[in-house]
Amino acid sequence: MSQYSFVTHWTFNAPLANVWDVIRDMDNWPSWWKYVESVELIRNGDPNDLGSIRRIVWNTALPYKLAFDSELVSVTQHQRIEGKAIGELTGLGVWVFESNGDTTNVRYDWKVSTTKKWMNFFAPVARPLFKWNHDKVMEAGHEGLKKQLANTL
Repeated sequence: MSQYSFVTHWTFNAPLANVWDVIRDMDNWPSWWKYVESVELIRNGDPNDLGSIRRIVWNTALPYKLAFDSELVSVTQHQRIEGKAIGELTGLGVWVFESNGDTTNVRYDWKVSTTKKWMNFFAPVARPLFKWNHDKVMEAGHEGLKKQLANTL
């Protein structure tokens, strides 16, 4: 398996609670995030949704798709969301939220390994392409979320 570590920073001119609500509602990601093809609830979690598992299918800027299950493992209201990925990507994703006056800053740390044989085979030469692809997917999420927030404010 090839390992990757990505860090993404998003800034929004919107209240933290609004940004939190949209990101926390994974089931609706396909409505605003261009590259999210589908989100399917596989297992319900506890009353706070901990332990829930959702299968997410991603299109990408490159001509391939990725699918993995995301288990919600930790939530600190308006501060942090942590999910464990299992499938074609395996690892940990952590969203961290911070309010700064009229803006909200979001940091996403994504530490994953690829399990697709072709991705692992090409990783030594394709790593820069995979990083570019990840950045494009995240840029589309940032833009989509900005539009979504503009429609709800």
